[in-house]
Amino acid sequence: MDLFEQQREQKKARQAPLAYRMRPSSLDEFVGQEHILGQDRALRRAIESDRITSLILFGPPGTGKTALAHIMAGRTKARFQRLNAVCASVADLRKLIKEAAQHEGMYGTATICLIDEIHRFNKAQQDALLPSVEDGTITLIGITTQNPSFYVIPPLQSRSLIFEFLPLTETDLEKILKQALADPVRGLGKDKIKIDPEALKHLIIYAEGDARRALNALEVAALTTKPGTDGTTHITLSAAEESIQRKALGYEREGDEHYDTISAFIKSMRGSDPDAALYWLAKMLVAGEDPRFIARRIVICASEDVGNADPQALIVVTAAAGAVDFVGMPEAQLILAQATTYLATAPKSNASYLGLNRAKKDIEEGKIMPVPGYLKGTGYKGAARLGRGQGYLYPHDYPGHYVKQAYLPEPRTYYEPTGQGYEAKIKEYLKRISDFGLQIAD
Repeated sequence: MDLFEQQREQKKARQAPLAYRMRPSSLDEFVGQEHILGQDRALRRAIESDRITSLILFGPPGTGKTALAHIMAGRTKARFQRLNAVCASVADLRKLIKEAAQHEGMYGTATICLIDEIHRFNKAQQDALLPSVEDGTITLIGITTQNPSFYVIPPLQSRSLIFEFLPLTETDLEKILKQALADPVRGLGKDKIKIDPEALKHLIIYAEGDARRALNALEVAALTTKPGTDGTTHITLSAAEESIQRKALGYEREGDEHYDTISAFIKSMRGSDPDAALYWLAKMLVAGEDPRFIARRIVICASEDVGNADPQALIVVTAAAGAVDFVGMPEAQLILAQATTYLATAPKSNASYLGLNRAKKDIEEGKIMPVPGYLKGTGYKGAARLGRGQGYLYPHDYPGHYVKQAYLPEPRTYYEPTGQGYEAKIKEYLKRISDFGLQIAD
């Protein structure tokens, strides 16, 4: 880099957004991702010893993937080249690979190639990378917001270490914002800025684990808030709301509102009111509630409140919970809405739940019944000699796959199906087989 390029870079850095300026310059400045960058973690050791192998870094925006790549660039003795998959072609890749081979041959210098948004490369482009990654002509650092299992070809995956970046915690974001407020060179420390605790908390919550979003919002708040007579820029909750375009809802994810709202949500589904259920769902989503928490509560509701009145309900909402985790926000909201309205409009029965409670009550009160001999297990040597299983009637040997037989030493009734939905058929079935011990027809 010549003198003029250095000046251009310095000018660019001064004019860059706060999020760019606050990008960490070393591993010690890096915040978050302790599961892969903590002391004595393999990736940290590899970076510190300049022994980087091909890597794929994936995770949500603003979690430090590109920042870490630049830290690697600053530490390595290798050439560092960067491409963006949005605009790079196969010709660009071949040119980069050719230059990498020349530098290795002439100077013995390795080349690290950073590819932003690698998931946007098609199969042909990824195939073009493969031979040079395999023979070590280049060391690949692929960065993507998408799960590489679905977007990166298996041969590239197998030749790379894959590290997942997680959304930053609220503690991480608080540390990053406070660093930006205090840093007089790269941050806002040279300015007199005061931020109210609730305003800082608002920025942290609605950044949703994205440091770039949090820093951008802080910078907007600082730039658009008029300083007071003493020259201090006072960032209030109102200013924070405007800067991140989200209103505070008085909803703390660990407070009463959290529990009250989820309670109202569940009771609305139980009460077959899809409109109310959608309102409480929307409130939780707008407040930044964890969608996986909501999905878990929906799954519980399917068994507790719908039960066998609609046996498909548990299948539907379990699939929805998996899809929420797979798709992620914001599209996961659509899946949660579908699951919510399905449960709210399904026939209801808590007969399974009540039956379990009755059985548990008997056991807790000391009504412990032994397993009858003919129901005991026979899958071991010596079972026949002990009389295990003798007298057991195999239901599939009888018409209708049913035979009258006691399965408890004493009669008990725990499950009492209602006449709701499919449970009406269950109720009819149980009545037919109980009437005078008659066997049911096929």
